[in-house]
Amino acid sequence: MYLSNTKTIVFISGAFVSHFYWEAWLAFFEKQGYKVVAPPWLHKNDSVENLRKQNSCVKIGSITLYNLLCYYTEIIEKLPEKPILIGHSYGGLLVQLLLQKDLAEAGICINSFPPKGFTASKFSFYKSILGYMWNIFSSKKTLILPYKDWQNTFFINVFAEEPKKEYEKLIIPESKKALRNLFSKNAQINFRKKHVPLFFISCSEDKIITPKLVLWNFKKHRNMHSITCYKEFRNKSHFVILQSEWQEVAECISKWIEKVT
Repeated sequence: MYLSNTKTIVFISGAFVSHFYWEAWLAFFEKQGYKVVAPPWLHKNDSVENLRKQNSCVKIGSITLYNLLCYYTEIIEKLPEKPILIGHSYGGLLVQLLLQKDLAEAGICINSFPPKGFTASKFSFYKSILGYMWNIFSSKKTLILPYKDWQNTFFINVFAEEPKKEYEKLIIPESKKALRNLFSKNAQINFRKKHVPLFFISCSEDKIITPKLVLWNFKKHRNMHSITCYKEFRNKSHFVILQSEWQEVAECISKWIEKVT
């Protein structure tokens, strides 16, 4: 279906990876008639190779959750109308926070980081995040996700040669501050507030953002005044964006957008 009134979709990347991983998704939704854009994170508008050379870059190490919210707010407010937001992983949390600011027509959160607040459902997630922030008081401000973690935690259930290829192509330094901020007040959500249509997607083989955690997030947002939906995809992992069956998820999202906007 080609939309008569073209809408804009803003894709928001997760942590540790280049925004280029949305490439196939941008082409897919553009063919559906949408205007599409996947802005790089603040201070990450460069090639993967150059960003890796700047592993101790002060600018990347300075990135906070608050900075990212201000950055995406500025981008969205320059658009002619409120966009549809699609966020993955850390980007899914950003989508929730931007919706809370009434900056979108609808939001889709794929394997989304949860907002602030400890519960039993979040224990494994927080344990993983704290594990990645090794040497938390070291002089280094950034970190690069080790290949072993990429392969064993983020890229479960795909052919062995694929994770290595994608790792070399996409992994970039990440700000420790941005990860620490998951515990800050800037990561809080007012679940009582009415919101625009919101769609949570989980993947059965995701070991860091488990379906149980995404379902918890969905239930917290659900209220009688808002459209809130949830779907779990089987045999897919955290980086479903890059898996060979990604189009199944994209088609599901496309149909959902048509129904609610």
